[in-house]
Amino acid sequence: MENCCCQKKKTQRDEAQKKALLNRLNRIEGQIRGIKKMIEEDAYCNDVLIQSAAANAALNAFSKQLLAAHIHSCVARDIRAGKDEVIDELIDTMGRLMK
Repeated sequence: MENCCCQKKKTQRDEAQKKALLNRLNRIEGQIRGIKKMIEEDAYCNDVLIQSAAANAALNAFSKQLLAAHIHSCVARDIRAGKDEVIDELIDTMGRLMK
């Protein structure tokens, strides 16, 4: 399949999975807003760095959860259908996650 800006893949998620992912993102968004407020209020650098590390860890946990779901659903489905190019896509994605 040729990559084109007008060919967008979609993933149907069940409501429980969607809710769990959105809840994680909402918590991360709150953490980021908190860090922004800390900067606005001239908080001590070390305190900001600790909160930044916590937000980064939360985002990594989100990515791990989404990656696991992706492998169990999309990747497994495509491999079963003979679409082995999904393996290269997964390798590329994992390379980006591990930077």
